[in-house]
Amino acid sequence: MPHSSQRIGGGAVANVDASVSSHRDAQRQIEQGSGSGPAVARVLIATAGSARKVDACRELGADIAINYREQDFVETAWADGTGADVILDNIGAAYLTRNVAALAVGGRLAVLGLQGGRKGELDLGVLMAKRASVRAATLRARPLEEKAKIVAATVAFVWPMIESGDVRPIIDRMLPLDQAAEAHRVVEASEHIGKVVLTT
Repeated sequence: MPHSSQRIGGGAVANVDASVSSHRDAQRQIEQGSGSGPAVARVLIATAGSARKVDACRELGADIAINYREQDFVETAWADGTGADVILDNIGAAYLTRNVAALAVGGRLAVLGLQGGRKGELDLGVLMAKRASVRAATLRARPLEEKAKIVAATVAFVWPMIESGDVRPIIDRMLPLDQAAEAHRVVEASEHIGKVVLTT
């Protein structure tokens, strides 16, 4: 997102793992972007776990969208012989080895979530041969001063895209508060595309 060390060059191939939910929709929209924001990918590859979600990724601007249950995203990243310049990963340990395999020479892996576990095995030889790097980031543990800078960068670089409609919130459904149990069921079953919002 607006974190400067993960900006994507204009000729980059970016891969977003497990794409259709939460803030990942905004990530994908910003990466596809208008060309004036902080991160614009030449080719954006997205992964999702159902045909419905793959279609949603394409509608949101992914150049290539694959069902990770049926296709290998490593093969997809290398289909043109280049690999992925940037990978934004919310899965963590379960994808670490494959993400590094998908990286291009000089590629960057940004780990932003741990849905697939915290501890994985990293082949440093592969990383060195590719001159690649692995970064990790979380907002929760940052001091207030850093959070304030991120908010300011979001206002400067992302908010104009929200105001123009280039980036928009993706809402799957809105449920009354007394249906909170149903909202949890939908999320746990991974039936949603975007946010499930509880209203009062």
